[in-house]
Amino acid sequence: MLYLLFYRNRYFYTGYAYNLVPFDTIERYIVHRDHFNFDTWFKNLFGNVVLFIPIGMFLPLFNKRFRSGFRMVAACVTIITCVELAQMLLRVGSFDIDDILLNTAGAWIGLMLARPFMTEGRLNK
Repeated sequence: MLYLLFYRNRYFYTGYAYNLVPFDTIERYIVHRDHFNFDTWFKNLFGNVVLFIPIGMFLPLFNKRFRSGFRMVAACVTIITCVELAQMLLRVGSFDIDDILLNTAGAWIGLMLARPFMTEGRLNK
């Protein structure tokens, strides 16, 4: 995951790149999808979701206090915000509020996929 977030296909920015407007980047990719090649479009919309599904699945399985949807989302938003800030400050990516939204959606999907396995009897052993 760190490789994907910090090294793969990254180029160094000369300044700080950021987007603080919610849904701006998402809307741009949806409305102007014909201006992007499919690979870029798909990775930026769906890759940001899929990348964080494992966090949403395993964080609550490893630690019971993250079984609450609110706590898991709060933890994921904190983690993702730190990653986004690091990408911007290291100039290997940008800080994009939409990445936080998409990553959190992925973590939420992961939590929903893991919920059937979170019965007390299965995990207390």
